[in-house]
Amino acid sequence: MTSLFEEVPTSVDADVPTTRVELKLNGETRAAQIEPRLLLAHLIRNGFQLTGTHTGCDTTNCGACTVLFDGQPVKSCTMFAVQANGHEVTTVEGMATASELHPVQEGFKDEHGLQCGFCTPGMMLSAKALLDENPNPTEDEVRWALSGNLCRCTGYQNIVKAVLWAAEKMRQDGSAGDEA
Repeated sequence: MTSLFEEVPTSVDADVPTTRVELKLNGETRAAQIEPRLLLAHLIRNGFQLTGTHTGCDTTNCGACTVLFDGQPVKSCTMFAVQANGHEVTTVEGMATASELHPVQEGFKDEHGLQCGFCTPGMMLSAKALLDENPNPTEDEVRWALSGNLCRCTGYQNIVKAVLWAAEKMRQDGSAGDEA
């Protein structure tokens, strides 16, 4: 390989074994025939064309690939897609409805919790998992919950403000602790 991008053939090599996976992705049952070595992040981005899940480091350091796996934040860049078989996965695309943003997404918008946006989906999903478990977190608890997500653009203050804003909105709306 001489460049950063190399097109992959559209046909699958007959010598490479594949397996069927079926998962609930953003509330919808999805299935795919995949190679067992395929990472969950690549199935989500390349297979199911949901590009909100980013890959930044491929080592679980940055958190840009964070998704919710049965409600818990996981780094999808080092998880095999076959491990998701029979499980529920939520990406940033699954947070909003067709007509309104999730309060965490609103908070990031209203409190300027994003800059370039690369880390934002992972941050939002980590924040959602926190607020589903703890509807009234302290600033320290927010910082701890987001500690697995790196942002190279901000000083994190507006991200923390965004999560606290979302927590307050969810408590006011009566949706605090609801899994949506």
